[in-house]
Amino acid sequence: MAELSTITVDTGPVARVTLNRPEVRNAFNETVIAELTQAFRDLGQHPEVRAIVLAGLGPAFCAGADLHWMRSMADYSREQNLADAGQLAEMLRVVYACPKPTVARVQGDVYAGGTGLVAACDVAISVDTAHYCLSEVKLGLIPATISPYVIRAMGARAAHRYFLTAERFNAAEALRIGFVHEVVAAEALDARVDAVTAALLAAGPEAVRLSKRLVQDVAGQDIDAALIASTVERIADVRVSPEGREGIQSFLQKRKPNWLQG
Repeated sequence: MAELSTITVDTGPVARVTLNRPEVRNAFNETVIAELTQAFRDLGQHPEVRAIVLAGLGPAFCAGADLHWMRSMADYSREQNLADAGQLAEMLRVVYACPKPTVARVQGDVYAGGTGLVAACDVAISVDTAHYCLSEVKLGLIPATISPYVIRAMGARAAHRYFLTAERFNAAEALRIGFVHEVVAAEALDARVDAVTAALLAAGPEAVRLSKRLVQDVAGQDIDAALIASTVERIADVRVSPEGREGIQSFLQKRKPNWLQG
């Protein structure tokens, strides 16, 4: 376990990154942003890691930006604000583009920039008591850097409502609009996260990586000749890859593939 100033990182086949600022509802500042960015970069390249769980300590998953940090930004020049916002955008990009599958374990409320963290993960499992809010417009701000990920997660129609109204919505609504994949009671949260990570570990690690990239590349694209050609090339390449050959042979031979042995 690596203890950083704002997060905790546990490595292993299922790595865990835990926001560790419960006294401020896991709000992020420049230190959190830097440490999360580095953690996901490192874990994405770690040979032992097969999946990453993002979690939070305390009653809230993440309350968005730290108010003290936001207050200091009001005095920044435009150039300083561009640099600062760029670091937040890079953190979200690194989480979203991480080559390892990511699971958000949402144990409490999620506000503002925290919704970006949830949306940047591949799978989101929420406790049924959690509430969500894109609260930026209440402060005269906009959810700009998180928007590419949140809109992909909840869809443009829901984003039109919740970006503009800053209404709180509960976990059932988050599930209805597709922002989270599953809602469970608090006592069942870890079991459901474990079930999802077990499914990820049962799959071919390279196939998981390529499937994640496939979704990111194909979603929202026109189904034209170029897209179809790309999908044809991808399946042709993976069929003759070492993992693809092993997966097919193990199925035909009625044995476990090599990534499940040992």
